[in-house]
Amino acid sequence: MKPKKIWSFKEELLIKSREAMLCAVQIFNNPNMKFKSESFIVLSNIAWMYLLHAYYKEKKVEYRYHKVVNGKRRFDRTKKGAYKCWELERCLDDDACPIDPIAKSNLKFLIGLRHEIEHQMSRRIDDYLSARFQACCLNYNTHIKNLFAESYGIDKYLSFSLQFSTINEDHATQLRQFSDLPKNIASYINAFDESLSDEEYNDIRFSYRVLYVPKLVNHKGQADKVIEFIKADSPEAESLNKEYVVIKERERKKYLPAEVWSLMQSKGFPKFGQHQHTMLWKELDAKASGKNYGSMVAKHWYWYDTWLEEVERHCNSEGDRYKRV
Repeated sequence: MKPKKIWSFKEELLIKSREAMLCAVQIFNNPNMKFKSESFIVLSNIAWMYLLHAYYKEKKVEYRYHKVVNGKRRFDRTKKGAYKCWELERCLDDDACPIDPIAKSNLKFLIGLRHEIEHQMSRRIDDYLSARFQACCLNYNTHIKNLFAESYGIDKYLSFSLQFSTINEDHATQLRQFSDLPKNIASYINAFDESLSDEEYNDIRFSYRVLYVPKLVNHKGQADKVIEFIKADSPEAESLNKEYVVIKERERKKYLPAEVWSLMQSKGFPKFGQHQHTMLWKELDAKASGKNYGSMVAKHWYWYDTWLEEVERHCNSEGDRYKRV
């Protein structure tokens, strides 16, 4: 009889971490599942949290919540007496965190998204955010191998999922419009993305995007791969780049509050000023999550064109109220 293998606490954390990520991917790739994104976000969150707990354990970083009283640690505990350990966001914020900034942004996006979808079904978020989930998986696989050992990688257990649908431009456009997403989630995604630089947003560690081109010709006797990678400086890539037109989505124009009422005054409503504008947006609760009239950027509120249209509609409906008599 073989002796039972005794795992260290760090090893147990890594085993659970890898299993949580594998479960996240398997659930997301299961065509019978309807709760894909929600399950992926929760399980991948746990996977990363255990990964960082294992890292901090190895580096002797105290990741249990505690207070220092008279020079001694007093650990926070649950009602049943268990230690309270750092959640993922606290792990990411620690100075000893080994995760690179772009991968952190990806994880913080998913953490915020989890808060938005905790109590409601998300609908179609699976399609829209799959690139960010893919980046999360690749980042995890890279970090667990770099921080511990190549043998901990999970890429050898997974293969590409097969699809029953093709991707066309109409489908992509529909996804970009958030047409089926709850307003609070659409608003959260827009606000988070606007807080990133173009370089951060386009980094594959934040969102792993690929260009699908059907391959119509192949030599007989060669194995067909669903996905083939080509070098950026290869003749194939050069030819592809000539034919591929990048459509960069135009960033939404933003207006400061003073610009809104100034524009209304220039349109013939001189009595519509700061006070009238403030009363209007408060009455319509225009800054509420999901209204999509504007967003907070760097601690300043900016309005979108949709709000300007609403304000002008209001001014026109009030007759001579805002006009000079």
